[in-house]
Amino acid sequence: MIRWLPGLLHAPAEPLDAQPFEAGAGTTPGRFLLRVILSVKRVTVPAALLATVWQVGESAVPVVMGIAIDRALATGDAGQLVLWLGVLVALYVVLTVGARSSNWLTAYAVQLLQHRLRSTLSTGVLHPVGGAARAPDASVVSVMTSDVARLANAGILVIIPVSRIAAIGFIAASLLVTHWLLGLVVLVGAPVAVWLMGVLSEQLSRDTREYQGLLASTVGRATDLVAGYRVVKGVRAKAEATRRYRQASQEALVGANRNAGLLGRFLVASGVVSGTFVAAVMGLAGWFAVDGQLSIGELIAAVGLTQALLPQIQFIASASIPNLAGARASSARIIDVLRDNNSGSPGQDGPPRAEVAPPPVLEVSTPVATIRVEPGELVGLRAGDQAAARIVETLLDPWAGGEVEAWLDGRPARDLSPAEYRSRITVAPHRATLFSGTIRDNLTIGDGPPELVDAAVRAAACDDFAADLDVPVGEGGNRLSGGQRQRVALARALASNAPVLVLHDPTTAVGSVTEHAIAGRLRGVRAGRSTLLIASSPALLGACDRVVDLLKNVHGTAAR
Repeated sequence: MIRWLPGLLHAPAEPLDAQPFEAGAGTTPGRFLLRVILSVKRVTVPAALLATVWQVGESAVPVVMGIAIDRALATGDAGQLVLWLGVLVALYVVLTVGARSSNWLTAYAVQLLQHRLRSTLSTGVLHPVGGAARAPDASVVSVMTSDVARLANAGILVIIPVSRIAAIGFIAASLLVTHWLLGLVVLVGAPVAVWLMGVLSEQLSRDTREYQGLLASTVGRATDLVAGYRVVKGVRAKAEATRRYRQASQEALVGANRNAGLLGRFLVASGVVSGTFVAAVMGLAGWFAVDGQLSIGELIAAVGLTQALLPQIQFIASASIPNLAGARASSARIIDVLRDNNSGSPGQDGPPRAEVAPPPVLEVSTPVATIRVEPGELVGLRAGDQAAARIVETLLDPWAGGEVEAWLDGRPARDLSPAEYRSRITVAPHRATLFSGTIRDNLTIGDGPPELVDAAVRAAACDDFAADLDVPVGEGGNRLSGGQRQRVALARALASNAPVLVLHDPTTAVGSVTEHAIAGRLRGVRAGRSTLLIASSPALLGACDRVVDLLKNVHGTAAR
């Protein structure tokens, strides 16, 4: 098929545009789940129709066999035998094509939903309403993976359960034709059996949400512990951090065991319900055959239909209902993440104010000294690792509070809205992350003019490997060396055209010759704008207008 229709089954060259899902204040987990399920109807509806052909076709096999027995074998008519064998072969061909096509469309629908859900979470976490972005909690990793997968799998609820219910309806109709009482028992009993299994799944659904929360918390603690290991080790908190992670892990293990037990009890109870129902229908069909109300062909058809009924009900019980329970729990967790990141923090609301044309005066107050950066200055700061980390954290999030405070033009930074603050100051942390794509993609994400990109590439000494800006950098920049990644991150910061730019150790992974080149070019690319350079490199500090040395406990600035 790929040879005949090239490109039809290939992935697109660029990711599909994904409109984010809305999750307003009045959105309940159930409504959000329904919104997700119905968002890919153009795929799920054809998949449901093909799955219905598949399931109804499989259920029709015993009917065709029963007719063939009565009309061909019982009468010895060879023509009828050939005819119904042909019908049986055609039926298998149709249901096989339906099964394969439905499975392909089902997988495609799940992938589409995962892509759109991850896009929604990425937009909500990294670019929340009002610009109140903050470092996402590590539990978002769990939501982005396991919860997104569970909720995306809910798209199957439009496909397979619908086809299974259609098959149950076909079985009931066939049994009605065979014997009215058999069909009536199935029509009444099947919905009752499914309803009972739904009632049995309520406790499982509630516990699944609780367990997913415990799992996400544990993943978050592990991520935070790995990311902040140097800090934890520096403050001698390894034992306490280990104890907290072990406690969270044990709680998640207890939750997993409890959830597995509830799932096992649900499957046993639902198996009893469905097995009892099917046994009753089969026993009734046997009684009618003994009583002479059913022919041999009709008995075989009734037994085959009843046997086909069992997997339909069991699938709804063992797969669809737990799938729905997990999807509802994940829907609630995704809504919580979106609301948490869109709610903002006190003092962060309000529309963005107009940007001041000249760079503002930046002041950073620490217990040791106050660092002041006048408009257009390049100021160096020499500090210990912990002091430098606290200053960078404050400049990244001045609303968090702490012993370090930031001021812009004499106004506390925490009194500014996030949009206004970030339009004036850009902070490039030491551990910068590159995005998948090309070097150009990583350099043109800011608001700087395009002509500044070339100047930033040269100033960051990237010209030796970035002659072609359309070279892919790989996942997280894994196609570049550590020094190349750091220089691309520095070029990205310089290309942002920020009125005030804060750089934290931007050259620790580059050689001394390259570092001297960067130091000599930094002043030119930042001309007319303010820069605070937090570093310990003599070459970088030597290029600054003034240097503040916190290691010598100098209260104020030490002029060069």
